[in-house]
Amino acid sequence: MSFRWLALMFCVFLLVSNNQLQAQNLPDSLAAEKQLSQRGEVYFSFPAKIITENPIEFDALSRYISIDSKDDQYVYAYANLYTFHRFLELGLSYHVLTPPSLQCDTTRWKTILKSISDWNYYPSYSEYITLMQQFAGKYPQLCTLDTIGTSVDGRLLLFAHIRSRKSLPDDRPSFMYTSTMHGDETVGYVLMLHLIDYLLQNYGTNTQVTNLVDSLDIWINPLANPDGTYAGGDASVAGATRFNANGVDLNRNYPDPVAGDHPDGNNWQPETKAFMDFASSHDFVVSANLHSGTEVVNYPWDTWQKRTADDAWWQYVSREYADTVHTYSPSGYFTDLNDGITDGYDWYWITGGRQDYMNYFHHDREFTLELSMVKKPDPSQLPSFWDYNYRSLLNYMKQALYGIRGKVTDSLTGTPLPAEVFISGHDTDNSEVYSDSVSGYYYRPIKSGTYDVTFSASGYVSKTYYGLTISDGKILKQNVKLAENANGISTNKRVRIHIYPNPTLSIIKIQGFTKVALVSVYNLNGIKIIEKSITPDELIDVSTLKPGIYLVRVYTTTISMTKKLVIR
Repeated sequence: MSFRWLALMFCVFLLVSNNQLQAQNLPDSLAAEKQLSQRGEVYFSFPAKIITENPIEFDALSRYISIDSKDDQYVYAYANLYTFHRFLELGLSYHVLTPPSLQCDTTRWKTILKSISDWNYYPSYSEYITLMQQFAGKYPQLCTLDTIGTSVDGRLLLFAHIRSRKSLPDDRPSFMYTSTMHGDETVGYVLMLHLIDYLLQNYGTNTQVTNLVDSLDIWINPLANPDGTYAGGDASVAGATRFNANGVDLNRNYPDPVAGDHPDGNNWQPETKAFMDFASSHDFVVSANLHSGTEVVNYPWDTWQKRTADDAWWQYVSREYADTVHTYSPSGYFTDLNDGITDGYDWYWITGGRQDYMNYFHHDREFTLELSMVKKPDPSQLPSFWDYNYRSLLNYMKQALYGIRGKVTDSLTGTPLPAEVFISGHDTDNSEVYSDSVSGYYYRPIKSGTYDVTFSASGYVSKTYYGLTISDGKILKQNVKLAENANGISTNKRVRIHIYPNPTLSIIKIQGFTKVALVSVYNLNGIKIIEKSITPDELIDVSTLKPGIYLVRVYTTTISMTKKLVIR
């Protein structure tokens, strides 16, 4: 965020907000002015009673300020210049708090490069780049360094890509860790650097690490918001902010299953677009994004009160993470909410989160991991956080290996096929998975049980396997050969087509086809209301439709399907 832009916006803010600011006591008014002018964001609390007294107002408020956490008495939040002004218009009482990144003794945060075996310091930005380069340079047979884009201010968005180069079957599921979307939540930043180092150093000598690196395609991004982390300058994390350089909360900036493309009212940020493009080009099976501010595993959904199809699996893997932490940490650590785990909506509702985006739009299994009550603890404590968590971090990676997995091919030619893998009576809200279009491999993590699984591909006859039984922590391999359908149209009535947002108010987007589709919208009486040919990602205006339920038919040369649409 440039100083000139910030200064101009702050002057406008003072002009329009002076009356509201003066309504508060002077210390809070001055503190808000100071934080907004110096940091571009303000950290504050307000009474939690608004949640019960006016839940509709709170839901609206949650769309434009960034809720950080809540307890029985207070809601804790961040806002930029514009959104804080909107908050003030509500006339609620508030108290400005010291930003978490300034709550420690910053004189101790000297970014002198120490032995990386210590991991008890926060690196400067240049040291971070050097460390990532050193990983790839020292272990070229295990690690490559990938840049997926740049931030608003041009800092690099880096991934360490770890996998062994052994001659092994190439059916390795992809796993991803990414940290510090909120720039002032830095525990995960250092722990991910430590994890990269741990995997590389221990490959070949530690059985668990060797199996993970041999069996997984591992991607680790320690720093997803470098502009926020180094908002005070590249030399130190002391001035870190939650938001990116444009004053946007990156964990509210993703497409949402309910609220649509831009739930926060902001354009997709460079960091968001880079991660969206990255996710689209990699079929991640399991992933996590790391935060600080409390101590809990937060699993989907954040945007829906209803549970996911795999709620039992989520509780199982989340409980495993928390219980393992409890075994190796002091009493009282990682015990927030339900003794260290929570459904996201049960904690507090958000839209535009990365977790829901990955689960709904990419058929991934991602949770949000909160590592520390203090967002940026004294660096001397970082080795302890590593010791509490590293076993759980490794255990969670293993979950990508378990469940039902195999390869889908053409029954005559053996050519790999992109197919839907759908569990009858279980899958809902895009919980189904798909085999890779190039390799034909699929991976379906799932809780122990017995399931009927249907495999379907465009132009092929679907095949169902009944009574497939899987146990926790085990692998059930099921390779599938599909026969081509003579008429060229899939027998599957569920195809990889998504309509979102759904429900909607005005527009929809249909994804899952590559050329041109004929789209028809019918009411429940069977009357055709809309019909048009569209190209991929073209928007369809449904704002003239009355609230209710409609049927949308999508037809291409290889697809014929009907899905439900709800107009709010």
